[in-house]
Amino acid sequence: MPNRTLHTIVRNRPLVIANPHMTVLEAAKAMKAKGIGSVLVERDGELAGIFTERDLMNKVVAAGLDVSTTILDQVMTRDVMGLESDKPLSHALHLMHQHGFRHVPVLEKGRPIGMVSSRDALGLEWEQFVREVKIANDIAEILA
Repeated sequence: MPNRTLHTIVRNRPLVIANPHMTVLEAAKAMKAKGIGSVLVERDGELAGIFTERDLMNKVVAAGLDVSTTILDQVMTRDVMGLESDKPLSHALHLMHQHGFRHVPVLEKGRPIGMVSSRDALGLEWEQFVREVKIANDIAEILA
């Protein structure tokens, strides 16, 4: 399986790191300015959560919250799983597949440096990953 490291994928990408008290409006403007679909939220130097376009739609707009007064701490996704930057993309794909999410923060010594998304899997890695999952499922079925 082609296995670019996460660092290789995110090294030249824009990233927004927000604090939990940033408003949804500020976060949305930052995402638009950088052309990205999510922000990482840091508290006391540690990854505290992630706020994505999906959170904006489901937790803010659909709930009728005011974007100018709602803060990220109220609507961000908590308990985010990140991976260290030396890991291969396949590790991020496995996390996304197992837990049903679309973004994985990339960390260096626990601090966020970037983000990979399901879009990064489009290409050779995704095709190979699907084949490997099928093989693993087939083997599990045979052994069961």
